[in-house]
Amino acid sequence: MTKIAIIGSGTMGRGIAYVAALNGFSVALNDIHSESLKQAENYIKEELIKSEERGYISKDDIERSMNNLTFSLDMNACVEDSELVIEAVLEIMDMKINVFKELDRLCPDYTILATNTSTMSPTEIGAQTSRPDKVIAMHFFNPVHKMKLIEIVKGLDTSKETMEFVKNIGKKMGKETVEVNEFPGFITSRMNCLIGNEAMNMLMEGVASAEDIDKSIKLGLNHPMGPLALADLVGLDTRLRNMEYLHQTLGEKYRPCPLLTKYVKAGKLGVKSGSGFFNYSL
Repeated sequence: MTKIAIIGSGTMGRGIAYVAALNGFSVALNDIHSESLKQAENYIKEELIKSEERGYISKDDIERSMNNLTFSLDMNACVEDSELVIEAVLEIMDMKINVFKELDRLCPDYTILATNTSTMSPTEIGAQTSRPDKVIAMHFFNPVHKMKLIEIVKGLDTSKETMEFVKNIGKKMGKETVEVNEFPGFITSRMNCLIGNEAMNMLMEGVASAEDIDKSIKLGLNHPMGPLALADLVGLDTRLRNMEYLHQTLGEKYRPCPLLTKYVKAGKLGVKSGSGFFNYSL
């Protein structure tokens, strides 16, 4: 089996681990916090059970998938012999670069290093390693097991071989892929951030309620989810970091809505905090 290591066991990391293990990959999930790893393990077990109860997978699939997974605080042990490492830490460039420097030191020469960033430059990240030809972005979407797409983004020095390898991994995970030439925000984040930011501006201006803005986009434009609910799902702190990066790199049209900044300062981060543009408290 192809061995994949995943660095970061948060929402995206655990989601990628779930999909990879279910599709037959040997997966090592790493984090610096033992509690995060335990939460990820519980999440994956629960999602597998839900899928079995709904008839999507069998009980044998649950056992096989869990056997494909290991959870460890030891990055070195996780990346040993891995053909692909996927970084899924916060959208903070300095943090990603530090992780990639460590991965470059620990991983075999043949290992491909991928970042799950939704906006940031694989060229800049790859330049901090001795293998920029083997650095690429694999942008998965949340929730990973339901969303069909992976944006595969090649940096300036990413080789054709790396691109083809990663596209094949995506196919084996049951995903559709698109090939993107690096530019800030790629395809989906540029569009999604603009739509979401405008929805926030309309809410701030009193054009309509959050419920009616989302209802209009869902029923009038046939989006499966409203932009405000989607921002809550992504995490308003994550969305703000994305907007700040796009504002810095692409200009004034990506200036974050002041209401978004206010919500983040207030600790209203969306689903994960219990409230954002909508209330998720029990």
